[in-house]
Amino acid sequence: MVNLAKLDYAALDITGKNYLTCVLDTKIHLEAGNLGDTIREEDISSSQERAKTMIFIRRHLDEAIKSEYNHQTTMILLRARYERTYLRIQDFKSVAEYNSALFRISSQMKLCGDTIPEENLLEKTFSTFHASNVLLQQQYKARGFIEYNQLISVLLVAEQNNELMMKNHNSRPTGSAPFLEVNAASLKVNATSSGGDNHKRGRGHKRGRWNMKGKNHGGQFHNQVPRHNSGPIFKNVNHHKGKAHMNNAHRNSEGACHRCGGNEYWAHTCRTPKHLVDLYQASLNEKGVDT
Repeated sequence: MVNLAKLDYAALDITGKNYLTCVLDTKIHLEAGNLGDTIREEDISSSQERAKTMIFIRRHLDEAIKSEYNHQTTMILLRARYERTYLRIQDFKSVAEYNSALFRISSQMKLCGDTIPEENLLEKTFSTFHASNVLLQQQYKARGFIEYNQLISVLLVAEQNNELMMKNHNSRPTGSAPFLEVNAASLKVNATSSGGDNHKRGRGHKRGRWNMKGKNHGGQFHNQVPRHNSGPIFKNVNHHKGKAHMNNAHRNSEGACHRCGGNEYWAHTCRTPKHLVDLYQASLNEKGVDT
């Protein structure tokens, strides 16, 4: 039984049924004893004042609660020490996971009154590197880190850089050629589109054979070059059917070359042989067309 004559108010019962009343009584008595700052978030009290507060609160706890607290503290401390002993950085997939586990264990031990020195944290990390990373372990150890936070920051940055390098390597492995700017699917779509347009022109204007086959009218004058390409590309013109070809070319487009009647290029880039140009101009003169 608790000796109520020595207490300022009823002690906190192990069942917690008088918890709210006990908290209110504790705040009032601490304020009256000029110890109210010790239980506020913005604690500006001295270590002696905080110690007095702890003594006052413990005196108003049930003995069973004190025993349970001591038991739990002992069990938590023993488990935390066990986990710390067998903790290895090589057992984790990332540095962040290892750091989180070590921080949890260190916090539990600190709450139980057992603090891990910085040199022990560093040695625990260095000594549990994977065997394939012995060279890295020696390099990091030679840098002379004093605080564990400094080491873990460097390891996190190195891990991120390594992940970036692996992503770049997987996107283009060593020895592989770079990707083409125009892939096969785009070329297939363009070819299909061009074929459809030529097919429509062949059916509607009876020029499909001239554009695609070129058996009787010089196969090198069909539309295969973009308008922006003005290089000398036309060769091997059919000399026997040049006049008929010029008439068809003149009717094909308003933007045709007025020199020879060809499509997809202008007169200043025309490379048509002179005798074909003369035939084309003569045919226009016969029809009375202005050049």
